[in-house]
Amino acid sequence: MGRAFEYRKAAKMKRWGNMSRIFPKLGKIITMAAKEGGADPEMNPKLRTAILTAKAQNMPKDNIEAAIKRAFGKDAANILEVNIEGKGPHGALIFVECATDNNTRTVGNVRSYFSKAKGEMLNNGALEFMFSRKAVFSFPKPEMDLEELEFALIDAGLEALEEEEGEVSVTGDYTAFGALSAALEELGIEPSKAALERIPNTTVEYTDEQMVDIEKLIDRLEEDDDVQAVYTNIG
Repeated sequence: MGRAFEYRKAAKMKRWGNMSRIFPKLGKIITMAAKEGGADPEMNPKLRTAILTAKAQNMPKDNIEAAIKRAFGKDAANILEVNIEGKGPHGALIFVECATDNNTRTVGNVRSYFSKAKGEMLNNGALEFMFSRKAVFSFPKPEMDLEELEFALIDAGLEALEEEEGEVSVTGDYTAFGALSAALEELGIEPSKAALERIPNTTVEYTDEQMVDIEKLIDRLEEDDDVQAVYTNIG
């Protein structure tokens, strides 16, 4: 738990640290969701999820509204979700979620990143069974007792609640995202993170030397404007 937590914590700080990069990525997901299911988040669960995720990352309201409007503009791009699976250095399994208006460009770029890192892309679906899609929320430890909090969230779909270094992590099946979000709101808890993530079913420990190689590939992937999220089986 310790190494995995520290890696995720460091990765999150690095991933969300550059707002000039992450806001456009979040905006792309909002635009895609609005175009697919309409501009009303109450009637569009996918858009509601995207907005909650953006708000958790302190994306300004004006940016969110602009992203929704772009979905219905004359020049609205046809943005598609693309999942790419691969094997990185030292056999690390890597699941890459993308949002792109040019599938050929995105796949070509990601393939080159894997190749340069001495890894390889895998066939679609090769890693689906290796990861479980979960609704994940995190927030500073509240004043209420954690056992009471756990009990209050069970009916909303809570699967796990953990606390480490004053940070509480709540996990449920991806279908419970809306219910868990509403339950936290009723309790007066504002998440610092609200997202749908892919959690590895089994993890592998890598040496510090191996991690250097793996993290270089992860960094390069996350720098790509079309890449939304990168998940691994790092333990």
